This record gives sequence, structure tokens and C-alpha cells, in this order.
Amino acid sequence: MEKWSLMTITVLLALTVRWTVSLGSYSGAGKPPMYGDYEAQRHWQEVTYNLPIRQWYFNTSDNNLLYWGLDYPPLTAYHSFVCAYIAKLINPDWIALHTSRGYESQPHKLFMRTTVFVADLLVYISAVILYCFSLKETSTKKKASICALCILLYPGLILIDHGHFHLGFALWGVLFLSYDWDLLGSVAFCLALNYKQMELYHSLPFFCYLLGKCFKKGLKGKGLVLLTKIAGTVVVSFAVCWLPFCTDMEQIMQVLGRLFPIDRGLFEACMFSSPPPHCKLANIWCSLSVLIKIKNIVSPQTQLKLSFAVTFLSLLPTCIKLTVQPSLRGFKFALVSCALSFFLFSFQVHEKSILLVSVPVCLIINEIPFMATWFLLVSTFSMLPLLLKDGLLLAYAVTTLAFLSVCTASFSIFEKTSAEDLQLKPFSLSLKGYVSWFKSFPKIVRSLFLLSVTLMGVLSLMSAAVPPPQRLPDLFPVSVSVISCLHFLLFWVYFNVVILWDSKNSRSQKKIS
Repeated sequence: MEKWSLMTITVLLALTVRWTVSLGSYSGAGKPPMYGDYEAQRHWQEVTYNLPIRQWYFNTSDNNLLYWGLDYPPLTAYHSFVCAYIAKLINPDWIALHTSRGYESQPHKLFMRTTVFVADLLVYISAVILYCFSLKETSTKKKASICALCILLYPGLILIDHGHFHLGFALWGVLFLSYDWDLLGSVAFCLALNYKQMELYHSLPFFCYLLGKCFKKGLKGKGLVLLTKIAGTVVVSFAVCWLPFCTDMEQIMQVLGRLFPIDRGLFEACMFSSPPPHCKLANIWCSLSVLIKIKNIVSPQTQLKLSFAVTFLSLLPTCIKLTVQPSLRGFKFALVSCALSFFLFSFQVHEKSILLVSVPVCLIINEIPFMATWFLLVSTFSMLPLLLKDGLLLAYAVTTLAFLSVCTASFSIFEKTSAEDLQLKPFSLSLKGYVSWFKSFPKIVRSLFLLSVTLMGVLSLMSAAVPPPQRLPDLFPVSVSVISCLHFLLFWVYFNVVILWDSKNSRSQKKIS
């Protein structure tokens, strides 16, 4: 009972922080002609309520796709329709076709934030709470609440979008799989993928883990039965979501074309890709473009092939390991590694896509608190240009300091920097003659962390307060992206080392009763 009281306080605190931040400025407010992401959400409600389903993804006189056209899967559209139905009951002007474009008012802002807040509570926050209670490491008093508080106070998810339904569905999938409810886990992940196509970042770990379980049970017996059930569940889940759009092939291809606009090129998803000369995104392609103008010397088709090849090769070792030696722990680490590979090397990445890496990192914050906290700080810092653009500097500073303070106090992160604490003991033992170097490893790691945090703090202050040189107007945002990218590359190496040298993954998978 006491644990639930602590959890209630934790949730109320997290909700208060979220609500306070959400009532601040929002992207694009009062800035015609596009007005920003807030207007995109409102416009989707306008389109889905006033137009027949067949026209939702088509360019027509009533649906100009150049003005925030729908480019997410069907569940996003259905969710917009439900919100629009409620909005119509309150004030029809909010979703009036054509005339509501750019509509801004305090009552409507309150309505939009409330719909996101309620859905976030039902889908994402509830999954976080149940996940923390399910962890074996948090079975003792207070630990589940502490873990949940750290996850819910992660600044990236508080500052960006204020809505993480697809991440919540994916988290429900992880939770179901941890109880060996494989079919429910498959349904949950299908819902996540049909809400946001970016959940493809997590698709391979789900696929490899479930396939590995089928192999382990034997494909001539129980494994084949399980594989058939999972395949049937996935097909039925997709069929239900896509049924209204399956009237003809043209409709299906139009929706897919909106979801995957590969003709735009490698850098199109960058917030600053045009018109400034540099793409300010913390992945490998945008960082390299500072020195090598990839966009000018490589054709879009070659860019696509190159990014696919590098992404595939970066994913391969982890996926093979997870398929051959499926374990719940390996699955969670693979979610981090694979999502980070997609972010660093794949096609048309957005700044906010780092959140798809951050959520799996939150799931293992109880196992590697030091590295998880460090990564989550860097991931928030990597979105600094986007946060400054939306006027969120104060919220960024406060939530980041609060998150770091809570993690430091809750997990004593500076005391957990040994090779064993960082899950690197198997790797250190494999070095044989070089093991002695690991004696000073904790001190080196702590020094690097402090250097990293100091650098991020200084660059954040300079980005906000110091005018850039006239000759280098993009100096600070490009510096943020390159420094963040270097961090992410080191984290990618670290997570892959942990996965590939992890002897625990070779043991039988532990089931949670």
C-alpha cells in the first residue's frame, strides 16, 4: 500500500511538471503561413472530421498536402478524428474546413493540451508505472517509484511534443513480452508501428527476439505453433488498422507514399536542411556534411542505398546475437542499439527521432544508471536548436538540472562507474593482458562525464546568449550536432560491446511469474 502511495506522489509530481511545461509556448505560434507543429495537429483534426477517409492522404482542393498533409499511419488519423469529434461538440470553429487554418485561442490551446495529456496518461505513463513494478530489481520498497520518477522526468519527452502514444504502445509491448505474453506484445507493437512509422527503429529487436524464442522452442513443435500465432496476430492487427484504406491499390500506395517519401533525399527531414548550407542534426550524415557536401556529390538514389547498407551492417551483429541467444535483457539492450543505429545511419532522420533511442535507455536506467543518465542528458542537449527555436530555454535548463539531480540522488551514479557496474566486465576479461588498464577506468569515466556535462552547459549558454560570428551564423547549432554525434557514436560502440560480450544472454531466459 505504501508503495502505491509513493507511486501516486511520483506520478502527480511528473504530471505537474508536464502540465506546467505544456502550457508554455508551442512550436510556430503566431508564425504564418505554416504556424508549426501545433497547427499540424489541429489541421489533421480538421481534415479527418470534414473529409471522407479516401481523401485523407490525397491532395485535393480541400486537402492541400503541402499544408501539413497527413504523413503518419492510420492510427494517428483515427486519433485525430476522435479528438476532432470532441472539439466539434465544444466549438465547431476549431475544426471548420478551410476557415480554421491557423486558429489560435487559449480555450483551444487548453483543449489540445488536455487531449494529449489524457492520452499520455492512459498510454505512456501507465506503461511506465507498470513496467517499473514488474522489474525484479525494483521489487523492494521505494525503488519502483524512484525508477518511475527518473523515467517520467526525462526532459526530452517533457519538452518535445508532449505526446508519446506510440512510445507508450511500444513500452506496453516490452511489458507484455517480459511476462511471456507474446501475442499481446505483438499487438501492442503493431499499434505502435501503425501510429508512427518511426517505430521501425524498434521493429528488428521485436522480430529477432520473438523469432529467437520460436527457434529455441523448436520449429517442429511448440516453436512453429508460436510462430504461426504471432504471424497471424500481426496480420490481423495490420488488417484491422488498414481496412478502410484497402479499397484499392491506389489508396494503399498513396498512404505508403506519404509515410515513406524517399524521393526527398537523405537530409530532407532535418529541421534546418533548407535554406541554410548545413544540416544541424546529430547523426553521421549531417555531421560529415560539414566537411563533405554529400548532398552535392551523391545522387538521392545513391544516398538511399548507402544509408541502407551502413544501417544494415551496423544492426547485423546485435540482431544475430538476439536471434541466436534470445533473452529479455538482451532484447532491451538491442532496442537501444538498433534504434541508435537507425538514428545515426538511416535515411531522413529528424532531430526528435533521438527520443526513439531514449525511451529504451530509460528502460535500462536501473541496470546502468550512470551511462543511461549520461545518454539521456546528451539526447536532450542534441535537440537544443529545436528547443531554442520554440522558446524553451528556461524549461530546458530547469528540467535538465532536475533530472540530473534526481538520478544522482536516486542511483548514486558516480559510485557506479566500475567495469562491472557498466556491464563491461566480460569485455575487460577478454582483453587479457590489458585488464590492468581497467583499474583506473572508473576515474576516467567520471572525468569524461564531467567534461561532457561542462561542455554541454557552456555550449548551451553560448547558443542562447552569444551572437554567432557573422561569417559563421550556424556555428553553435552545428557544434551542438557534431558534439552530440560524437557522443552517440561512442554510446553506440558501448552498447554493442555490452550486447556482444554479455555472457548473461547465453543463459536460459529468465521468466517473470
